[in-house]
Amino acid sequence: MALTGIQIFKLLPKTNCKECGVPTCLAFAMNLAAGKAELSACPYISDDARAQLSEASAPPIRPITMGEGDNKLTVGGETVLFRHEKTFVNKTGLGVLITDAMAESAVAERIGKFNSLRYEWIGLILRAELIAIKNVSGDAAKFAALAKRVIDQTDAVPVLMSDSVDAMKAALAVSAQRRPVIYAATEQNFAAMAALAKEFKCPLTAKSDNLNSLSELTDKIVAAEVKDIVLDSGARTVRRVFEDMVFLRRAALVQKNRSLGFSPIAFPCEMTDDPLKESVIAAMLIAKYAGMVILSDFQGEGLFPLLVERLNLFTDPQRPMMMKQGIYPIGNPTEDSPVTITTNFALTYFIVSGEIEASRVPTWLLVMDTEGLSVLTAWAAGKFVGDAMGVFIKKCGILDKIKHRKIIIPGYVASVSGDLEEELGAEWEVKIGPREAAHLSAFLKLEIAG
Repeated sequence: MALTGIQIFKLLPKTNCKECGVPTCLAFAMNLAAGKAELSACPYISDDARAQLSEASAPPIRPITMGEGDNKLTVGGETVLFRHEKTFVNKTGLGVLITDAMAESAVAERIGKFNSLRYEWIGLILRAELIAIKNVSGDAAKFAALAKRVIDQTDAVPVLMSDSVDAMKAALAVSAQRRPVIYAATEQNFAAMAALAKEFKCPLTAKSDNLNSLSELTDKIVAAEVKDIVLDSGARTVRRVFEDMVFLRRAALVQKNRSLGFSPIAFPCEMTDDPLKESVIAAMLIAKYAGMVILSDFQGEGLFPLLVERLNLFTDPQRPMMMKQGIYPIGNPTEDSPVTITTNFALTYFIVSGEIEASRVPTWLLVMDTEGLSVLTAWAAGKFVGDAMGVFIKKCGILDKIKHRKIIIPGYVASVSGDLEEELGAEWEVKIGPREAAHLSAFLKLEIAG
């Protein structure tokens, strides 16, 4: 059972040092009990107290990490009901379903879509992470062969779906290095499935027909020494799955119900035969509050909006979206191509880069780290000023890519041109670009013509 704020306070050093971000140790203890703070924020807590407080400091929804390499997926770890309260932490995993009864062409097509449907967005790669592999044939060898194919041909996190303990063991034998999700333990087979989860060190899905029996089932699985659990309430209608998702989140965060403090999985692929309706259901589940969502198939027009929705929901609302500082070549620029500079606020970058692309003038775009602030805001904050810009230009590596010494700055910060010229040196020419990015395309064309 989680400790109360007063119980936590008794174990804290009571220094009121404020280094945790709140005025008193009592306030920190209350935040910790409410899941609004992390124990690591206290720099002076003793090892004994840290051990005693491990339960209180643990997220109310247990985080689970699956996969390997660049495609590791963590679900759970959430601490708030609503994104604006703090932030959503670990994004919903999206997956596609394949079965061992499908035709070879259908399996190949879905694996191909999983590998190819990836989108670059604000310096990130948006993509799905999961492939659910279902044992429909009842043949353990076919199931294991399909699991191995997924491991060999993709970097997907597998969700292994079978009622057969033998088939599950065969599939785990060829995929355990990817730490797949075992689906599913029921009242009838949980002991055997829990033994497999322990043996292969993989998360185990608890599946039941209602939330009461689901809670009892997770308690039995935990008693079998399996702690990484995924929940399936058995809901296969839109209304019920929505109700169950909200209840599970509230049970974990508000009621502090450890029996239901795990991330849920949902199957829109089993709720409709209409791909568009399936995407709408998936969109709802990303927002409320699925940890993993399995679709029947991937279509670009359905998957891309889900990926963008997920990105927006799981981006910290208190932090601006930022580009990585560096040099961005647009249109295969050469050593004679113009050089422009802007801030690393993502929206600014996309507007500016879009106008450069529209001009069809190959250009070097320098993106300077201003902590995600726009041009005028960064200038007002003293982060996009002449001396700072000059230091960045000299150190970023652009001097190795061009033979001229000309830089175009945004028109709104024309006042920094003198300081910039002084920082860069007399050989540099600072040109004042347009105030609005919409005029940048025409400006670059005139620059080249001139």
